[in-house]
Amino acid sequence: MTPVRGVVFDFDGVILDTETPLVKGWADVFSGYGCPPLTPVEWGTAIGTATRLDPVAILVDRAVRVGQVVDAVAARRAGRQAVGQLIAAEVVRPGVQAWLDEADRLGLATAIASSSPSAWVEGHLERLGLRRRFQVLACHRPGVAAKPAPDLYLEACAGLGVDAGEAMAVEDSPHGIAAAKAAGLRCVAVPNELTGQLDLGRAELVVEGLAEVGLAEVLDRL
Repeated sequence: MTPVRGVVFDFDGVILDTETPLVKGWADVFSGYGCPPLTPVEWGTAIGTATRLDPVAILVDRAVRVGQVVDAVAARRAGRQAVGQLIAAEVVRPGVQAWLDEADRLGLATAIASSSPSAWVEGHLERLGLRRRFQVLACHRPGVAAKPAPDLYLEACAGLGVDAGEAMAVEDSPHGIAAAKAAGLRCVAVPNELTGQLDLGRAELVVEGLAEVGLAEVLDRL
């Protein structure tokens, strides 16, 4: 098998857990109206891609069933505020720094392929002090298909100057894994609290967390 020369990370859920705050923040809003929150499977339809669920529309529908009336504007404001506060308190996921250090020692190029816009990704990378650790950021934008299409991974590999078969993806969602596989990368999945409840079986390897295993060991296992 061709040796790996580049490692391409997903951002949301892999570098920074922005997904668990999304679930928890909106669950609190739903609870305030006496409504059951969205399930991991429902959230999973949008995790890792550019498709966005409208939790307020779902809340309005569920509230009707329990005899509640929802102020959609206020609910949306409350949800965004709750999620934003939770994300602002998040730090780099465990093991990420060690993997980046190990990639440097092994002479591997690093990139990000994300279905989020570049302003979102770069803003958080700057906040976390990680922007300089990635040579390429391939982010969703008009004219570039989001995951599960392979475009972002192909762009990341091209930017690093490696073939897709010489790269490994680090993902946390079914959409992301599908994109990596469609592009021709090998893929290791590292689930978070939310995506650990989804089907990640298409990845060659699923690890409990990046802090639980080293990059070199993963490359050997692949």
